[in-house]
Amino acid sequence: MESLSKCKNKKFLIINPFGIGDVLFSTPLTRNIKETFPESKIFYLCNRRVEPALRGNPLLNGVFVYERDEFEEVKKQSKILWLKKLWNLISEVKKEKIDIAIDLSLNSQFGFFAKLAAIKERVGYNYKNRGRFLTKKIKLESYENKHIIEYYLELAKLLGFESKHKEMELFVSKSQTDKAVEFLKRNGVGPDDLLIAVSPCGGASWGADSYRKHWPRKKFAQVSDMLINKHKAKIILTASNNERAAIEEIEGLMHHKPIKAVGLALMDYAALLGQSKILIANDGGPVHIAVSLGIKTVSIFGPVDELVYGPYPQDIKKHFVIKKDLSCRPCYKNFRLSACSYSMKCLETISVDEVVEAVSILGNI
Repeated sequence: MESLSKCKNKKFLIINPFGIGDVLFSTPLTRNIKETFPESKIFYLCNRRVEPALRGNPLLNGVFVYERDEFEEVKKQSKILWLKKLWNLISEVKKEKIDIAIDLSLNSQFGFFAKLAAIKERVGYNYKNRGRFLTKKIKLESYENKHIIEYYLELAKLLGFESKHKEMELFVSKSQTDKAVEFLKRNGVGPDDLLIAVSPCGGASWGADSYRKHWPRKKFAQVSDMLINKHKAKIILTASNNERAAIEEIEGLMHHKPIKAVGLALMDYAALLGQSKILIANDGGPVHIAVSLGIKTVSIFGPVDELVYGPYPQDIKKHFVIKKDLSCRPCYKNFRLSACSYSMKCLETISVDEVVEAVSILGNI
């Protein structure tokens, strides 16, 4: 690999086709590249859903979108049109004359994509020999025993430098913040109110297994009521459009009326979360958005290892992870979710009082 002095004017492409959590996990890497090579240009290849979070990142010089579903739809119509669409994207990347690709996909097709885009240096992890198109790679069996952010930052060593920054970043614009403040004002929330965001769903990337990450809805309702009764908190329930039924169920179980924010655009949601004092959520993207914005979190982890996928950096004064250390946990290992033979005991045995106490401690209330 070239010396640091020869890398200073280089163009980088970070490839990450995953969800908002994984993309936020890569922001420390972006920051370290930019501060090590201030004159460099950094581009990003992501999916359609997370694009808005990257468009506002001042460290990036451009964002390319690869949305698998869109390509598959075109492929159903015509393989020729699919090839044309793919080649147009490759050509778009190629025009930038990028020097170094950092492939976080663990998938050989993106390494091949980078090669077709004439990117000479291609670094990443070699998972199940899928790194055959990479020029520099680290063998990987699984993400375990340390956070994904630390895995991503290991790739900096392949570029010849050490990482100094480990904090995630998300940039919310003033107009998005103003919009969130106005929404809260319309719903009776003032600047001095204790606003607690509650995200009771998440895990959409798991598809039909997403419920395996979910603490019982009735307990989210009980926690919300207790925080209103005990601390006069204002509770805002948040979810995607596909999760509307869950929010309505929780609202129906509550004795007090919460504020609801369903189906917000990604950055509108981030701006709203940025006005909250604390987020209560299942393991998932909302937790990492909150951490990136400096918002305190109480997160509930079941089958997933919080040391690998949890809030980072770990700081019990800001981020409280509630989980049960059972012999069967974590059951999500090697990128596979095992069948549960214990009726989701890891989540079911987490009590309402534990969550309320965590919120009280974090909020100094």
